[in-house]
Amino acid sequence: MASYTKDRDAYLNRLRRIEGQIRGLQRMVEQDQYCIDVLTQVSAATKALQSFALALLEEHMATCVVDAAADGSDAGEKVKEAADAIARLVRS
Repeated sequence: MASYTKDRDAYLNRLRRIEGQIRGLQRMVEQDQYCIDVLTQVSAATKALQSFALALLEEHMATCVVDAAADGSDAGEKVKEAADAIARLVRS
């Protein structure tokens, strides 16, 4: 079971809001909105995705990594996965 399962509805709501932001961007381009206004909305959507990613990463660290460390299973692998995810987020 994924660590975010108990908060699945909240995560799905956040993703639906982000999806709405993206659809709004599509409409802006279709309507030939001013470039800077489109870029402002791109920034807002990017920030929303980054916030979602950080919340999911925090959930992973608080559950998957902690649980693996507590039971002595694959804690090293879980930490490496988290570090790799952080590196990907920083590069994006």
